[in-house]
Amino acid sequence: GVGKSTLLRTLAGLAMPMAGAVQVNGRDVHAMSATERARHIAVVLTARPPGGELDVDTVVALGRQPWTDRWGRITATDRKAVEQALARTDAQHLSGRTLATCSDGECQKVMIARAFAQTTPVLLLDEPTAFLDLPNRAAIVRTLRTIAHDEGKAVLFSTHDLQLAMDLCDRLVLMRPDGGIWQGAPGQAAATGELAAVFEGSGVAIDPLTGTHRFRP
Repeated sequence: GVGKSTLLRTLAGLAMPMAGAVQVNGRDVHAMSATERARHIAVVLTARPPGGELDVDTVVALGRQPWTDRWGRITATDRKAVEQALARTDAQHLSGRTLATCSDGECQKVMIARAFAQTTPVLLLDEPTAFLDLPNRAAIVRTLRTIAHDEGKAVLFSTHDLQLAMDLCDRLVLMRPDGGIWQGAPGQAAATGELAAVFEGSGVAIDPLTGTHRFRP
């Protein structure tokens, strides 16, 4: 790959940058304590988490840990945040089940719900729709878009779903195989040829007017 996951892990404070610094509100992410960082940034990674014996409600409630007291007690406010997070990901029906009984797609919804419950100003997600079918992929990205627009949160996620990104994202960050990075509006990515350059030689053709793609025979 070109380093999408490594970039997200670095932005989340889980890996050290090779140069420069990552800041949130003027604070160096890597100088923060784990609790302080978790109050600023919620992250969803691609790997299925351990703890399959935990029930879904407990897993989502772990997102509230940065906000609980020293004993980790869950309040009515925390429980409401958990309920809202499950509703936002359309995962209420998973309540009461253990993580081990969830499919990969269901597990992905639970982990996204945990990030929502964390109520941070920044959300970082590594391929959050990877295990979801098309309707659920669109629903999750629409929810992320709503959170960004209505709540003023910064939402950054990696994806291989080009059409979903073109249709629903406000900005794209393209990581080229040569290490270069381009960012801008989806329409600009197509019109300037930047998008086509990323897929050059891959058998994927990009329409510069619409940004849609097709596969060359």
